[in-house]
Amino acid sequence: MKFVLIFGPQAVGKMTVGHELENITELKLFHNHVTIEMLHPYFGFSPESWRLSNLFRTEILEVSSSSEMYGMIFTYVWAFNIQSDWDFVNKICQIFESKGGDVYFIELEADLDTRLVRNHTPHRLEHKPTKRNLKQSEHDLKSSMDEYRLNSFENEITRENYIRINNTSLTAAQVAEMIKKQFFL
Repeated sequence: MKFVLIFGPQAVGKMTVGHELENITELKLFHNHVTIEMLHPYFGFSPESWRLSNLFRTEILEVSSSSEMYGMIFTYVWAFNIQSDWDFVNKICQIFESKGGDVYFIELEADLDTRLVRNHTPHRLEHKPTKRNLKQSEHDLKSSMDEYRLNSFENEITRENYIRINNTSLTAAQVAEMIKKQFFL
């Protein structure tokens, strides 16, 4: 079983790259908004919603790690300055590693102007209803930069199967091909 974790700030292209990678491999995409969009109509962006989201994510990943599936792609906005995010990433990686699975870290980064444009793409808005209030979504994207560090420091990620890609000037298809080639997926 292969577990591909694609992480980076909002609107960097995690889900879109995940869809492209799913199209060219046997991996299945489970993007982080699947659980967010399910819970938001009932609980908004409350602590209870995040608790349930992490619970559902963990359970889905646990079941998939024991399945006959070739592998799973999961996307995540990882706040490197928040210990609970580190703990969650370690927990979900351990799910796969404890069963002999291979874990791959894909970090995406792009400049703010590019992310602001991507925040409005039809593909993003189709799959993420909570992002359709563009004014609010853009505000959240910008304000999160003041509170969270959403890309790692150099050499902070020490995993063997790790790649950092600045995809400011790359298409999602190009990035997916790079990932597939790098890790023989």
